[in-house]
Amino acid sequence: MKVQVKDLIRVYKLGDVEVQALRGLNLDVEVGEIISIIGPSGSGKTTLLNIVGGLDRATAGLVQVGDITVTSLENSHLIDFRRKNVGHIFQNLNLIPTLTAAENIELPMIAVGTSRGLRHKRVDELLNTVGMVDRSNHKPDELSGGEQQRVAIAAALANDAPVLLADEPTGELDTATAKVIVDYLLIANRELGKTIIMVTHDSSVARAAHRILKIEDGSIKAALTPAQVTEDETALSYVDQLRARINDITEQLANLDKDFRAAKIDGDEYTSKRQSLKQTKAGLEEELHRMGVVT
Repeated sequence: MKVQVKDLIRVYKLGDVEVQALRGLNLDVEVGEIISIIGPSGSGKTTLLNIVGGLDRATAGLVQVGDITVTSLENSHLIDFRRKNVGHIFQNLNLIPTLTAAENIELPMIAVGTSRGLRHKRVDELLNTVGMVDRSNHKPDELSGGEQQRVAIAAALANDAPVLLADEPTGELDTATAKVIVDYLLIANRELGKTIIMVTHDSSVARAAHRILKIEDGSIKAALTPAQVTEDETALSYVDQLRARINDITEQLANLDKDFRAAKIDGDEYTSKRQSLKQTKAGLEEELHRMGVVT
C-alpha cells in the first residue's frame, strides 16, 4: 500500500510555548518499498510515524495510506484504521507481560473479531515466520530482547496490515541480535509484500532499506541511497543515542525512587519497574563497551 504525506505540520503546546515538530514535511513511499528515516533526536521522526499510523493528529497537511485519507478520519474510524491498515513495531515493544508469546500475537486479531480457528492458524503461521515456535508459551519476561522483538513483529503482522511502521525496532539490541530483527523485517517486505517505514539510528539497519531519508528540524533535508550512508556518520549518532537513553533511564530510576518514598507506588511495582530499568541500562552500557566506548 502506498503512503503519501503532503505539507505535514505538527505543532505542540508546552504551556505558553509552541514547538513545531514537523514543518511542511513531504514524503512518498511506494507499494512494497522499505524506507529508513534517520536524523537527530527531536527532529520529528517518531511524530511522523505516529501521524501516519493514526496515533497522533496533524496540525495541518495531508496523510494518505492507500486510498484512506488518515488526516480526515474521525477518532472512531482511526481505531479501525490502526487495527486493519498499519502494524506498529515499537522500541518498547508494547507486549502484555501477563500473556504468552502466542497470546500477544493473537490479541490484535481478537480486537477485529477474527474467528478462533483462523486466529490459531494465523498465530502458528506467524510463530513459524519469526522463528518462535518453540517459545510460543513463554511470557515476555521469559524471553530475550531479540525474542520479544520477534513476537512484536509477529503481532504487528497479525491482521495482515499492508503497512508496517517500525520505531527504533533494534534500538536496545546488540549488533548481532539487531541483524536478526532486520532479517525478519526483510522477510515481511520481500515475502509478505509489506510496505515498511522504519526510524533507526543504526547505519547497518538503515542500509537495509531501499531509500534513506534524513530529517532535521521537522522536514526532510536529504534522500540517500544505502551506499551513501557511512558507518562513521551514524556510528557517532548511535553512541549519542545510547548515551541519551542511558541518561533517560537514570532519570527514570531517580523518579521511581521519589515515587516510592512518597508512597505513590507499592513495593511490588517499585521492585518490578526498577529491575526492568536496571536490566535495560546494563544492556545499553554493555553495547557501549562492545563499541569501545567508556561510560
